[in-house]
Amino acid sequence: MNKLVVMKFGGTSVEDAVAIDRTAQIVRSRVASGLTPIVVVSAMAKVTDQLLAAAAAAGRGDRAGALCITARLRNRHLETASALVSGDCTSGICSWIESEFAGLDEILRGLSAIGELTPRTSDMIVSVGERLSSRMIAEAFARRDLDAVHVDARRCIVTDSQHGKAIPQDASIEQRLKEHVLPQASAGRVCVMGGFIGATEKGVTTTLGRGGSDFTAALVGGGLDAGSIEIWTDVNGIMTTDPRICPNALRVKTISFEEAAELAYFGAKVLHPATILPAVKKNIPVLVLNSKNPMNEGTRIISLAPHCRSPFKSIAVKRRLTIIDVVASRMLMSHGYLKAIFDVFDRHKCPVDMVSTSEVSVSLTVDSNDKLPDIAADLSQLADVKYEGRKALICMVGENIRGQNGIAARVFQAIRHVNVRMISQGASEINMSFMIEEDDTEEAVRSLHEEFFADPDSDIFDVEALKEVMR
Repeated sequence: MNKLVVMKFGGTSVEDAVAIDRTAQIVRSRVASGLTPIVVVSAMAKVTDQLLAAAAAAGRGDRAGALCITARLRNRHLETASALVSGDCTSGICSWIESEFAGLDEILRGLSAIGELTPRTSDMIVSVGERLSSRMIAEAFARRDLDAVHVDARRCIVTDSQHGKAIPQDASIEQRLKEHVLPQASAGRVCVMGGFIGATEKGVTTTLGRGGSDFTAALVGGGLDAGSIEIWTDVNGIMTTDPRICPNALRVKTISFEEAAELAYFGAKVLHPATILPAVKKNIPVLVLNSKNPMNEGTRIISLAPHCRSPFKSIAVKRRLTIIDVVASRMLMSHGYLKAIFDVFDRHKCPVDMVSTSEVSVSLTVDSNDKLPDIAADLSQLADVKYEGRKALICMVGENIRGQNGIAARVFQAIRHVNVRMISQGASEINMSFMIEEDDTEEAVRSLHEEFFADPDSDIFDVEALKEVMR
């Protein structure tokens, strides 16, 4: 069914009744054009953070603090639901919301008595945000002449039992989608699901990790062979860099899956890094669009993007990184030494962003986290270890970087006033990365943007929009 379009709306796109009404209009436009939308929604903006705060408060025994947070959330959802149904709660949506919060408060009371927050309980609590928003939005759509039906994502997104960052089970998901979603879509109904949440084969609630609503959309799109996947957010698409750093940043019209995945992993917040993978497998185009500016064409992500005469497409930044130096002059080249180092990171489930080796040392970069002392302690059994925090990774993504003479010289000439700590190009033809002090990030990005986007390719970048801003 190539008429299927998966539409994911983030927290800012469903943050209140006005935003949800705008979302309904966007979905209606797709229906009017002959498409069959499957809508995946995040929790309302900031709700996930507040639910995590309530769980943490209950976990340390602060029952009053936890219930105070949920009282505010209850009022916000009831006010939004009431506005969406014009004060008419005869459909039962408001009583259902009350019931959900009553159940949540009961969990928090029990948790505060026990004083121990487990990953399984955390997933149950934090899943409430998407369960509430999806049911409420399905009701709002139905009130706006859309033939909408709510589908509990936990019936379709089957995962393992790794709470907090569960791994989807693709074959089971495809089977469940064809059982619970496809018949509704085939009948022309708009299915509305919560993103981010799933369940084990036994029905225990799990979550896919932060940003997981994008992942849900891609899993649904891949599982049903959708014609396209639309990621609706609050920006006009993927930009040449963060507009908050460079006000003259340009919208990228078209980019390849490979380039977008690199940007997502290395700090571009428009997409979740894993989003691309299910779409790549099925060669499904992904569009990044702005719910506050729905007429904008956004960014189209496809398997093979057209040639760009500019060497780079975008500059991403990943902050709050730490460099770990492992020095062992007599062991570096010995058999199994590097494996022993990486086994340490594997045991602590700590991903490594960049690696550099020299004659006597290995340098690695990781997200700054509370596991660093334990990681360093384990590494110290193998070699001398030291680590430095407050670093940032600059990732420049483009096509065939290795094949363009003089690119590295231009990059480092542009940031000659900034101290570069590590450099990596490696096997990738589309990525050049380096580490700098976090305090130098904005200056480095502005200098690089000025060097490489002064004469942008109008076929790839939205030059006209910048001209409008400059007028």
